[in-house]
Amino acid sequence: TMLNAGVSWQSHGSAMSEGGLWSEAGRRLRTNRAAVVAGGVLVLLVLASLLAPLASRHAIDQVDWTLSPLASPPSLANGHWFGTDSNGRDLFVRVWSGTQVSLLVAVLATLVSLAIGVAWGATAGYLGGRVDDWMMRFVDVLYALPYMFFVIILTVVFGRSLWLIFLAIGAVGWLTMARIVRGQALALRQREFVAAAITLGLPAHRIIARHIVPNVLGTVVVYATLTVPQVILFESFLSFLGLGVQEPLTSLGRLVAEGALEMETAPWQLLVPSAVLALLLLCLNFLGDGLRDALDPR
Repeated sequence: TMLNAGVSWQSHGSAMSEGGLWSEAGRRLRTNRAAVVAGGVLVLLVLASLLAPLASRHAIDQVDWTLSPLASPPSLANGHWFGTDSNGRDLFVRVWSGTQVSLLVAVLATLVSLAIGVAWGATAGYLGGRVDDWMMRFVDVLYALPYMFFVIILTVVFGRSLWLIFLAIGAVGWLTMARIVRGQALALRQREFVAAAITLGLPAHRIIARHIVPNVLGTVVVYATLTVPQVILFESFLSFLGLGVQEPLTSLGRLVAEGALEMETAPWQLLVPSAVLALLLLCLNFLGDGLRDALDPR
């Protein structure tokens, strides 16, 4: 009874301290002006990517034959605010649709990598011993493989659909997260509340799910915000090579690749998607830095 009461008190104290940590982190994040501004701009970019294609009278693959199927500069008179591409398609719709696709791929690939990395790292760190050695040697072997080459092989073998792209990126992007979580789990398994859970006879999977994983969420959140821009850049590079999303869909990387071919005759095709991509990455990095500082226990 005393042990149960002690565990109950310990759990209550942990919940209170965890709640205090998150509230304190939120307060510190709100005092970081760069992170707050970046978060606000990021929300505006997400809303624009969702609403702008719906509000425009042009479709993503619609050719404006009244102008001719050639690149037209930005103009408010003809309704093409960002101009048109070399095929006469509205660049305003294509840029915001591409932003939507880039964000979707980045978020889903990040979730896949976090799910695998957190589960793998927490299991290896908690179990330790020979299981930890085998699991982390597998991670080391994958680290030795060229990251880009591995993703290209997956996209070539299994196709270049949107879903396979984020699965391919996420399937090889979990290695760093696994190492980070494993290090946290090694320290957490020495804590008193984990020892109390072991004494009560809780199975390993419940201890990992209820005591290890919740205590590494701060690190996971910070890493996720820093992983999203990396995935966007990586997807942009794949699209630049022609291995990313395929027509009629587009992404910011694909638009930048198309604009680079016409940068001398139609510079807006390169400048507009590049500016949106740079602003998106800048906001994500500022927000990630702000979360890292806010969740720093020191």
